Amino acid sequence: MKVTVVKNVLDANNRIAEENGKLFDQHKMFVINLMSSPGAGKTSLVEQTITALRDGYRIAVIEGDVQDTYDADRIAKLDIPVVQINTGGACHIDGNMIRETFPAFDFGKIDLLIVENVGNLVCPAEFKIGENMKIMLLSTPEGADKPAKYPLMFQESSALLINKMDLLPYVDFDLEKARRDALALNKDLKIFEVSCKSGAGLTAWFNWLGRQIDTFKK
Repeated sequence: MKVTVVKNVLDANNRIAEENGKLFDQHKMFVINLMSSPGAGKTSLVEQTITALRDGYRIAVIEGDVQDTYDADRIAKLDIPVVQINTGGACHIDGNMIRETFPAFDFGKIDLLIVENVGNLVCPAEFKIGENMKIMLLSTPEGADKPAKYPLMFQESSALLINKMDLLPYVDFDLEKARRDALALNKDLKIFEVSCKSGAGLTAWFNWLGRQIDTFKK
């Protein structure tokens, strides 16, 4: 019985996510679902991405957290349309939560919508929201075992950013193992080694994301 209940929940979410995706497509709005564990650097990456791409693309953000508006407040300082979703304990954002934010946005004025999901390495990968692609962020202090422990996150993602590379000399992180295990799960995974603190490696990410948006909008 429990399996049936879970399947029904996922099926219902998939239908809503498909409807969301159709609406995004109608407005030529490219949507990324950014996922990671807590503290990996998602909000810092969002800030850096906005700063780098805002001259060429109109950007909006949806912030997901269990509670509080700390991350949304950070993004709002960049004068970017942002909506906070507080899940009230849920470990992920789902399609219906995304749909409830729609009245706050003018879709005709958005080229890129960044959804920063709740910090969690399990549930966000299971729940579609209508996105064009999922993006995974892994930080070096977390350890290189995460692809093996949480394979779905890496299988579902189009790109993996390995963040906090500036800490690599000081933490026990096997970079080659992380890359090898991630690519074994998803051979098409695009991997970027970055530091949101120093800015190292981020240009390649900005350029790649820009190409995805341009290709989608053609």
